[in-house]
Amino acid sequence: MAAYKWSRTAVFLLIFVSLIHTGKSDNGETLNDSVKGEEADQSVPGETQPSDESSSENGDAEQKQWYSTDLEMNDALEGSKAESGMNDSPGDSKLFTPPPAKDHFQEELVIRPLHSGDIYANFQFRTQLDTDFVQEGNKVSHYRLFPKSLGQLLSKFSVRELHISFTQGYWRTMQWGQPFIPAPPGAELWVWFHDTVLDVDENWKELTNVLSGIFCASLNFIDSTNTVEPSASFKPLGLGNVTDHRFLRYATLPREIVCTENLTPWKKLLPCGSKAGLAVLMKSEKLFHSSFHSQAVHIRSICKDWQCSSAAWELRQTLSVVFDLYTSGQGKKDWSLFKMFSRTVTEACPLASSSKIYVDVTDNPEGELFDLNPATPVLTTTVVLGDRRTYAVYDLTKAETFGQLRSLNLLIRWKGEAGDMLRPLLHAERYVAGFGLQTGEIHTLIYNNHPYRAFPVLLLESVPWYLRLYIHTLTIISKSRENKPSYIHYQPSKDRLRPHLLEMLVQLPPHSVTEVTVQFERALLKWTEYTPDPNHGFYVGSSVISALVPSVVAMDIKSPQERPLFSSFFHVKEESSYFVRVYTEPLLVNLPTPDFSMPYNVICLTCTVVAVAYGSFYNLLTRTFQVEEPSQPLAKRLANVIRRIRGVPPL
Repeated sequence: MAAYKWSRTAVFLLIFVSLIHTGKSDNGETLNDSVKGEEADQSVPGETQPSDESSSENGDAEQKQWYSTDLEMNDALEGSKAESGMNDSPGDSKLFTPPPAKDHFQEELVIRPLHSGDIYANFQFRTQLDTDFVQEGNKVSHYRLFPKSLGQLLSKFSVRELHISFTQGYWRTMQWGQPFIPAPPGAELWVWFHDTVLDVDENWKELTNVLSGIFCASLNFIDSTNTVEPSASFKPLGLGNVTDHRFLRYATLPREIVCTENLTPWKKLLPCGSKAGLAVLMKSEKLFHSSFHSQAVHIRSICKDWQCSSAAWELRQTLSVVFDLYTSGQGKKDWSLFKMFSRTVTEACPLASSSKIYVDVTDNPEGELFDLNPATPVLTTTVVLGDRRTYAVYDLTKAETFGQLRSLNLLIRWKGEAGDMLRPLLHAERYVAGFGLQTGEIHTLIYNNHPYRAFPVLLLESVPWYLRLYIHTLTIISKSRENKPSYIHYQPSKDRLRPHLLEMLVQLPPHSVTEVTVQFERALLKWTEYTPDPNHGFYVGSSVISALVPSVVAMDIKSPQERPLFSSFFHVKEESSYFVRVYTEPLLVNLPTPDFSMPYNVICLTCTVVAVAYGSFYNLLTRTFQVEEPSQPLAKRLANVIRRIRGVPPL
């Protein structure tokens, strides 16, 4: 009877499964027939099907047409459901997905011969994604050129703007001029979060841990002891009027060592990686054998068009390198792409809409300083950092740029010495003064090299808690006079919780040196808080100086008698000022450090005392002594044996 019941149950189950499968196939065939019918309705009678080439050329138009068709079908389905009174269940899914976001990629390399004989090479890779990660309901599931790891990062942690850099070496402003994108030595990270974030500190902590895994860096060591909330120094560079500094976090790791492990994941974020385009020049062996190396990632929101009708996300990856051909064994100022990178450019990145190389020829208008080979007739003039510069342009998307060899190796042969470099208008230095290991002073020197214009600068100082600042000793001296800041923001430190934060707005007189001095006292750390090499010292992050500097284009240093009269009547409006950020050197401060060899000496002395003194005494107390009788002579022992055999007592 039981077997009969089980057989009936199995038959009913088979019939039910077959009915479900038949219903699914009927629904799929009906849906396919409806889609085919709409394709036939949209096609024009009498036209033939286009070929593969024409279909590839018109792919974007067809794609847009299909997207509109999908949206119309969704609207029709929703309308039919509304008319019939049907409600979507939680498990229902849309038949068609919205169109994926569009993205664009551009790459360029700027080469500038420096007056010191060095070569400055700056790579920039720009990826633009036409979407918004922050808006609810606008989830991006398909990534083409924009890195998926960074896209998910922005969406998960509600990041409005992110800037991170890894730098090895110090930028010598007085020898090299102003860099395109400045960065302090070590690692720097500053992030603007969306104003909807409830716990910014928790998001910041998780974000640093994730970035540490992405870039193989020590960003997980960023905590509350080296994180500050600047009130005015770091304004958003993208869209949005965010003024609440509670959603801003800034931190530096001045001792971070930059190596190949940081460069490799950075190159993997590029659409073409290091396989094509300008990224093929990034050979780690050459990049790290340089005087200065800095790689950065900047993510912000920008306008898609001039009217700013909609927003887009911009990912800008930059790499700056300064090569010293003298120390590298070249012995000459002549250089080429192959000498610098051990490679040449053979093609542009296939996914890039623009791929160009710019060579700065501002100081070589007639070719009297150097010869550029191969020559190019394409020149462009633009204002960069307040100075009008001229560049020779090489477009890698054109076949004639590479010539018959299908390889581009730019070469410069110097014929004369370069003139004196125009001194940067804004420059800064910093050092530690004092003696002993108790107190000291931090001196910051800010130079205004403009001959007749004064301008304000915003100074940011972030000092660790173990250097206890005395703010009442703060002095600002300009031209032997006291200079009072017009704005000051100070947040005192808390031991083992947060660092000092000092922001000041200082007016720099023309052609002057402003000295900012503050005294501090060194704290005594716990023995577990010292680094493995405490005698090397402790690093203090660079000072940050932000300012709107007057433009060199608008600056007139000539006398009125040496220029035409009509040129002095009109006010120069083109690029009257530009924003610049300057970083000082990081400080290396010694703290009171105990002699960590003493524990070793104590351990050795203790072990010796225990082994020699206590061990011998314990041995004497615990040992048992027994009196042993002297051994009998051989004759007596033989006699006793004989007597034992005879049964006589021994002697």
